[in-house]
Amino acid sequence: MVSYFSKLNVLFFLPLCLILAQNPCSGADAPVQSGLAAHYVGSTACQTCHPQIYQRWKKTRMANVVVDPREHPEAILPDLTKPDSLVKFTKDDIAFVYGSKWKQRYFTKVGDDYFPEPAQWDITNQVWRPYFVKNGTDWWASLYPPDNFKRPTGPLCDGCHSVNYNIKTKTVTEWNVGCERCHGPGGEHVKRPSQATITNPARLDFVSANDACIQCHSQGQPLQNPMEGKYYDWPVGFHVGLKLGDFWRLEEHKLGEPTFTHFPDGTAHKNRMQGNDYVQSLMYNRGVKCSSCHDVHGTDNNALLIKPANVMCLECHGPGSPNGPHTATAEEHTHHQAGSTGNECVSCHMPKIEQTIADVNVRSHTFRFISPAMTDTYKIPNPCTSCHKDKTTAWAARQMKNWPNVSPWRVAQ
Repeated sequence: MVSYFSKLNVLFFLPLCLILAQNPCSGADAPVQSGLAAHYVGSTACQTCHPQIYQRWKKTRMANVVVDPREHPEAILPDLTKPDSLVKFTKDDIAFVYGSKWKQRYFTKVGDDYFPEPAQWDITNQVWRPYFVKNGTDWWASLYPPDNFKRPTGPLCDGCHSVNYNIKTKTVTEWNVGCERCHGPGGEHVKRPSQATITNPARLDFVSANDACIQCHSQGQPLQNPMEGKYYDWPVGFHVGLKLGDFWRLEEHKLGEPTFTHFPDGTAHKNRMQGNDYVQSLMYNRGVKCSSCHDVHGTDNNALLIKPANVMCLECHGPGSPNGPHTATAEEHTHHQAGSTGNECVSCHMPKIEQTIADVNVRSHTFRFISPAMTDTYKIPNPCTSCHKDKTTAWAARQMKNWPNVSPWRVAQ
């Protein structure tokens, strides 16, 4: 049997301008949906008019983050027939499988709620690890009993892993990150296909467009909490087309102090904080959108990047460009050979320092270079010694001070 997740190879990227050109709703200056009833129809309703986009999206992890193993038994990655002291459940106990890239968790249904089993599969290291959120590692942990089966996924997870989660009925229009998660309710658009009846983040201002992603790719709290007697960890009531700031606030940090979410400089140190990072970045301040780099409809590149990372970065940051690097070649800027890891833009400007599980980290999205001096002062991992693990921060600082294109003042900070 071919693995379900091996089928997540997506089709070639179709540029957004071409998609819009083929779409009868296309146009750059049309009004967005406003004041319409929030009637959801599900992603299959989009397939008829948008078949190419739908088929690409259907193969992405966005469309398959939550999978029913009764429909796709191959979605369970570890071999549950092998005994392990952490695993107290069987495949028959699993109502939903969550995740397929870094970690996989298992939800069991009790009544009309789902609950996470206390063991998770580390996909990178191929080992079982315990799963339990301890006090001090998330804001809500102390507000729930210290028992996974008293911490339902509805308030803590499901709002971002579904479309239109109803906190009263505990029902969804569909599981996974469907079309309406990013475009808002589509009922009116199905009745009257036009730009005026749907929200397209591609036509929104950069703040609203990025908030379509930040609604789930961030650590924060609802402005109103608790609701219906429970504390929620996602922006209840928000959909794209509304103002995220009316529903959600990002976790704050104080410069110089480490928290359960941030390093002392404000860089995130845990996963699901791309939005917290990005709003601090110069890229964000210049109006760059998440969709400038990622296409959630599906691409054949890692992380749904529109193009391979270096190719895309160097389109705006080519050598000699006003945006830098201010050298004749990328190699002169990085001081690493072409084709090496050290010559990749993301290695230095998006280091993997944000924990997702155990020693598996994801990339920072501040785009700031973290100097060895910051490691010495604030214990923030820097890309130099994170890669050259046998070297010291003093070695890294000495190397950089000898680079003619690097300011000694930057090395010292």
